[in-house]
Amino acid sequence: MSVPVEPRARPRRRRRLGLAALCAALAVVAVCAVCAVALLRPWGTASEATAPVAIAAEGDAVVVGAAPAALVLPDDARVLVFGDSWVYGSAAIAPTLGFAYRLADELGVETIVDGVRGSGYLKPGIDGPSYGERIEALDPALEPDVILLEGSINDRLLYPDGYQDAVAAAWDALAARYPDAVIVILGPAPQVLPVESATRAIDADLRDLAAARGWWYVSPIGEEWITVANYLDVIDTSATGRDHPSTAGHAYLASRVAEAVRRLSEQPEVVADAPLEDEVIAP
Repeated sequence: MSVPVEPRARPRRRRRLGLAALCAALAVVAVCAVCAVALLRPWGTASEATAPVAIAAEGDAVVVGAAPAALVLPDDARVLVFGDSWVYGSAAIAPTLGFAYRLADELGVETIVDGVRGSGYLKPGIDGPSYGERIEALDPALEPDVILLEGSINDRLLYPDGYQDAVAAAWDALAARYPDAVIVILGPAPQVLPVESATRAIDADLRDLAAARGWWYVSPIGEEWITVANYLDVIDTSATGRDHPSTAGHAYLASRVAEAVRRLSEQPEVVADAPLEDEVIAP
């Protein structure tokens, strides 16, 4: 079931490459892990940390981090989906056919949808202010189990001035408001191809900032959810669609987001001494 953003609290149950080369390589990547590139990058908190493992790579750059605990959704999970017009459901036949609403059925959870068209970390929206102000106005009684924080391409024309500070402030406020929630950052997805350089930079910034906090990060750009091959099937380029996902596009995005969340929920055990010479080992 998906609902607008205004429900009140309800009582519910929670469930809670030679040896020298290898050493040198591990030392380098361990120092720069927070700025390396990952497609889907789960990082554990200090209390959850295990032996370093390679979790992703781009080219020759190997990312080393601690294996995180799997993301566990309670049976009656409440998921707050927060973001911009893509979360709002723009260009779908009805907003309630947007991907954020569809996640309720895809994941078997209750979704609380809070999307404001045109909004970003820096940019005020059509129907409401920027992310930070919107987060400050959220009802503490919502008590979500998981927060899926999406976007936003709307900041690309204002980036980079003040961007990281705005993200940090918004995330601080969100974590303070819902200290028991698991926060998953969903990076921006491209509305046009090729992906604009500012959008790629925003994706990289959010990835690194999430890693620094030990938060899950999902990158639609890194995972190539939208490509030349499927672009016209996902994006409505008409005058009314304005490069937002079509109804079919929202259905596709819901399936990709749900798949990503399930991956976070199914992280297997990691073998700490797995070989790194020939391939990257993902948890």
